[in-house]
Amino acid sequence: MREFMEGGAGAACCLDQKCEFYHGLTSSSGAAYNARSIIAGTHAMKHLEPRQAFEFLKQNPNTVFIDCRSEMEYLFVGHPVGAIHVAWNDGPNWDINPQFVAHVKKAASVDRPIIVICRSGNRSLDAGHALEEAGFTQVYNVLHGFEGELDDNHHRGSKTGWRFDGLPWEQC
Repeated sequence: MREFMEGGAGAACCLDQKCEFYHGLTSSSGAAYNARSIIAGTHAMKHLEPRQAFEFLKQNPNTVFIDCRSEMEYLFVGHPVGAIHVAWNDGPNWDINPQFVAHVKKAASVDRPIIVICRSGNRSLDAGHALEEAGFTQVYNVLHGFEGELDDNHHRGSKTGWRFDGLPWEQC
């Protein structure tokens, strides 16, 4: 396993199969990731475990924390304290939000660090990729997301994720 260390200890590179650093990267829990996040041959998006993301936010107070889940997930399942809600896609048709990048640009300039979180770390990859394509230069994805992967009983929140790790969160 090789990691792209420019993002700090444990920050992994883009994980795209085209990436020269990709060698079957797995998280500390053993979950494999196969993200796609190469921009013109550069390694831009970095990936942080929830605790790493929390520490990064504390150490970099100018970071913008985006929760890209649906409005219902954000309000009723809960969300990390301090996260700004900008849905990547939402009901009823779950279409991708064509204004996602524009809304993030209202919250941050393209050179500020952006951390993106979703339910399990998948939608945030796509949202992060869109931000990179729009010129954002410091994009971080939260591995496992807010609720984490499914366990053997098809429940979330029992293995990994922001909430599982006991990090600050709230709900309406």
